[in-house]
Order: sequence, then structure tokens, then C-alpha cells
Amino acid sequence: MPVPSMPSSPAPARVLGGAVARRFLVLRHLLAPPRSLPAEPESVLRVMDRLGSLQFDPLEVAGRNHDLVLLSRIRGYRREWTDHWLYEDRRLYETYNKGLSIVPVAEMPWFRLTWDGSHARHTGSTFDAHAPLVEELLGRIRDGGPLLPGSVGPRRAIDWYWRPTNQVRAVLEALAEAGILGIARREGNLRVYDLVERLFPAELLAERRPEAEQRAHRLLSRYRGGGLLGAGGQAELWYGTGQFAADRAALRDALIAEGRLRPVTVEGVRGERFMIASEADLLAQAESEIAAGSPPGGHEPGVAFLAPLDPFCWDRELLRRLFDFDYVWEVYVPAAKRRWGYYVLPILYGDRLVGRIEPRLERRARSLRVVGLWWEDGFDPLADPGFATAFAAAVAAHRDFGGATRVLFPRAARHRPFLTEVRAILAG
Repeated sequence: MPVPSMPSSPAPARVLGGAVARRFLVLRHLLAPPRSLPAEPESVLRVMDRLGSLQFDPLEVAGRNHDLVLLSRIRGYRREWTDHWLYEDRRLYETYNKGLSIVPVAEMPWFRLTWDGSHARHTGSTFDAHAPLVEELLGRIRDGGPLLPGSVGPRRAIDWYWRPTNQVRAVLEALAEAGILGIARREGNLRVYDLVERLFPAELLAERRPEAEQRAHRLLSRYRGGGLLGAGGQAELWYGTGQFAADRAALRDALIAEGRLRPVTVEGVRGERFMIASEADLLAQAESEIAAGSPPGGHEPGVAFLAPLDPFCWDRELLRRLFDFDYVWEVYVPAAKRRWGYYVLPILYGDRLVGRIEPRLERRARSLRVVGLWWEDGFDPLADPGFATAFAAAVAAHRDFGGATRVLFPRAARHRPFLTEVRAILAG
């Protein structure tokens, strides 16, 4: 694969204090304060424009991951707003970036590598081994329109990724991975498939970008999401951006040379970090606020419950070093080995991570149940007179998002004084 040449004289990295780096992150993540974007579908596009990519995870314990990301940034967020842009207006679409993700349709030519690589992988394997079914399914969709896998009828299970899977579901998934089919809509979490040429403009599907340009764009998407990622870290940060660190380094150096990335160092954090160069004004705002002793964004600190795969939380090492917050998403950890809980979300207060909450939406009972609540060492939720109000606002936003009519809190005695105050605020 050809890679861009390295710059001859890279600019020295700027040094950021820890307080400035924390403030910069909440500002650029549209969390200063939380839920500050207008209660309208267009706010979803604004978040996408800033972050570039949101991971789509089907687990819906407290809400789907991307919905929780948007809920923490958009006042009165409704999941129908994102579904509108995905399946009706089609300004967004689902593809693989950092796992299954939502990205802008306008950036499709820079994400074609996903389709092209999957097409090459399935040709000679899945598509040949199941050729009659491939033709049957494509014929059904051509003649009958969008197809829900369950409408085809049961077929034998085949080995597929991590577990045996119904043959129809597997082949449809392969056709979608290869860019032959797209997702017309979802019924719950079930995908309804259609031909991509019926879903997206022909000129967009025909546009091709050089491979190196696509890889650079995909690498840039990680820095757009994280805000202050480094060059290393856990492997899942870089999934899909190239097999070798040396290739990523060459692409990253080219992005710096083009003025799209800017190197910085953060006090107390090992190694060089990189920010989007066009966000220099947000860095200046962070420096100004810290120097003046102003709260984030010039507003009273608010509370947000951050999604497990929120781009703010992508870099677990950065959370540990910069926020002194050790976050492990324990959804795949055996219950006996969990330190916290199944679906636990970090609690952001202003520009600090102060605790964890495990909310669960019980839709039949129309309840938001808080299964667990934990505070970081040294944080007293009653010591700051504004925290209970801010926390109650985050709970109310989550309750309303889930269509719940009541909130059920844990009965632990250690939480009683704080939750008594929160209940009074919610009741008022």
C-alpha cells in the first residue's frame, strides 16, 4: 500500500496542563454543559459533524450506545431523530469503522475500503459456498423490495464468526458487509435489507478515492472522535485503520504535515497526543476558562451519564492518567468477577469524572431503575450544593428518553441522604 511521505520538519508539540486538557475535552465533546444542543433532529448531525463516527451497539439495557452518546449532548433527545437520518433522509448510514458505526453518507467514498475488503473476503468463500442462496435472496429483494431475514423461513445453521448462525442471516450480513445490500430500516434491532443502489445516490456509489486517502481519512476519524488520542493504546482504538503501527505513523505524519492534526503533550500523560488542528479555538477557550476560574462553557457544571463506547471514553489509559478514573466496561466480564456491574456508565460532572451509575430502562413497567451507584474516592455528592440538582437533571433526561414515569433508586443506606434530596428535586 502506498503511504504519504513524512514531513521534513514537524512542529514541536505544545504542552497542555492537565486542567486545560480536561476542559478542552469536555468543550470539544459538546459536554460543556451536557444536553446544551437544541431539542431538534438537526442536533444529531451537529454531533456527527464534530465526532465523525458513533459506535452502534445493539445492547439496549439503558438505551443503545449511540442514543446514550446523543442523549448526553442534546436536550430532549429522541431515538427517532437518529433513525430519521439513518433510514428516511439517509444523511447517515451504518458501516464498519471502529466496530459497527454510524458515519455520514457524504463520507461514504472515504469508507469504501470496508465494503471492498469484505467483498474480496467473501468472494471465493461465503458467496461461492452459498451461491444458490445468494441468488435467491438477491432475487427476492430485486423483485419484492426490502427483506427481513425472518421472512425467508428457517434454514440450517452454519459456522459464522463467533457462533453458528442461520444461513439466511449470515449470507445477508455478508452481502451487506460487501456493500451489495444496505440497511433499509430496523425493526427493533433486526435489520431490513435492500439493494444499496435503491438507498444511496448513484454518483456517490460510483465515486472512488485512493486507498491511502481512505486510510488517512479513517485514521483521522479516530482523532475526530477521541479528541486527544495518542499513537498507541489499546488495540480496539485502531481497529480497521491498518495492521501495522508503522503504516499508521506515516499516515498520521502526513495529516500533521497537511495541517489537519496538531501534536500536543499533556502534563502527567505519557507520550505525544494529537488534536484536530481546526479545534484550536476550543483549546484557546479552555485555556481562558481555566485561567479565569470559569466553569465549563461559562455555565454551572452539569452532569452527564456517558455511554460505555462514548468517544470521550475510548482511551481508557487517558481516563486513568488525566481524570484518575479507571473505567472497564464489564458487560462481557463474568458476573462473579465484576467490580462494578453489567452496564455501568461514568458520571461526568463539569470536567471531572466523579462516579458510576448503572441505569436500566424497564419499558413494560415504564420505570428507570438505578441498579447501582458508586462515587469516586474523595467525592462527596452532598458537598457541592449544585451537584444534586445537576444529577437530578441527568436522571430526568434519561427517564424521559426512555418513556418512564418513575425512577427507582437503590436502597443502600449510604446513598439515602443524597437520594432523598434528589427525589425531592425530581418531585418538584
